[in-house]
Amino acid sequence: QVEVVESGGGSVQAGGSLNVSCVAAGSSGHINLMTWFRQSPGKEREGIAAIYTVGGDTHYADSVKGRFTMARDIGKKSVYLTMSGLTPEDTATYYCAAGFRGGIWSDPSKYKNWGQGTQVTVSS
Repeated sequence: QVEVVESGGGSVQAGGSLNVSCVAAGSSGHINLMTWFRQSPGKEREGIAAIYTVGGDTHYADSVKGRFTMARDIGKKSVYLTMSGLTPEDTATYYCAAGFRGGIWSDPSKYKNWGQGTQVTVSS
């Protein structure tokens, strides 16, 4: 059973930076893709960044492209999201997901394992 655990986040003023981290603990098998989603009240969960553990190719949503960077540490089964140029529109709960079943990387229904989420708040 894979347990996904996020850490980091917090509060920052607009224009600032924050980092969030995620580890997929308890996994004895191969994790092919890990993805960050975010969700704010009243909105759908949005896939924002994903990374393939083999090769390191990434996907980014247009809303974060050029501002967010995702990286991985295969040995630690961890991924990291560096967020810069933050705006109040980035305020949300950020979730890490693993157990990708295939299909569209940004579709939350394609993931089996989820973390509990970590809050990111950006003030103007």
